[in-house]
Amino acid sequence: MSRIPKRVNDRLIEGLKRYQPIVGKLRERDISEADTVTVVKDILCDVFGFDKYIDLTSEQQIRGTFCDLAIKLDGKVRYLAEVKSAGTNLNETHLRQAVNYGAHHGIEWVILTNALEWKIYRLKFAQPIEYREVVCIDIMKLNPRREDDLARLFLLCKEGISGDALSAFHSKAQIINRYTVAEVMRSEPMIAALKREMRKLFEGVKVDDEELCDIVVNEVLKRDVVDGDAAIEARQVMKKTGQTMARKAAKEAASKAAVQQGTDNAPGD
Repeated sequence: MSRIPKRVNDRLIEGLKRYQPIVGKLRERDISEADTVTVVKDILCDVFGFDKYIDLTSEQQIRGTFCDLAIKLDGKVRYLAEVKSAGTNLNETHLRQAVNYGAHHGIEWVILTNALEWKIYRLKFAQPIEYREVVCIDIMKLNPRREDDLARLFLLCKEGISGDALSAFHSKAQIINRYTVAEVMRSEPMIAALKREMRKLFEGVKVDDEELCDIVVNEVLKRDVVDGDAAIEARQVMKKTGQTMARKAAKEAASKAAVQQGTDNAPGD
């Protein structure tokens, strides 16, 4: 993850220490949605570094939409925040209004929060509109002394948004996940490597690629990492990466061939 500036790191530590006791009592008190919005605004300012009067726009100012908050950077809306009461268990049905607004206005990031949990989604402008959870942060489970916890908080900071920390995190998450790892494990080079190791360890045992691949897919890996939309997307990423590598290798080979041909055709001394 991105390196956190010291002043931001200090702000996150102090912010967590201040707001964890406050947030922890919100659900017990069963505060209203309007009061939760007030707390969320305070957290966005005191923890995440936004200016309440410049960077945050309330529902009444979003021209008739029903999104609770919009987060701006340099005058442009970068995030939409849908806020539910602290006692509400968040689910994707709560996203409908924010997603619809984001889809119509080209805003790809949506935050769903009840002040305790902060779920960040990224919209994909397709037909129909698609969205996927990128990260979920539970304020009450964070430790101010853990760098990894502070790094997750930094994703939502004004400084993190300015430096595209969340975009970088999302890009890495698209690659480093169980679906991509599953695709790598069932790939031809990995099956071939597995067969070599099996033959080395168990001399005389014959096993073919198809048999090993079948065991890996059907008996070793969990079904959900090889089936479904996420698995298909991982295969597409792998395929695209393989094609890119093939083009790069072909280009390098052609370049070397051209250099060699030029050397061969050069007049002798």
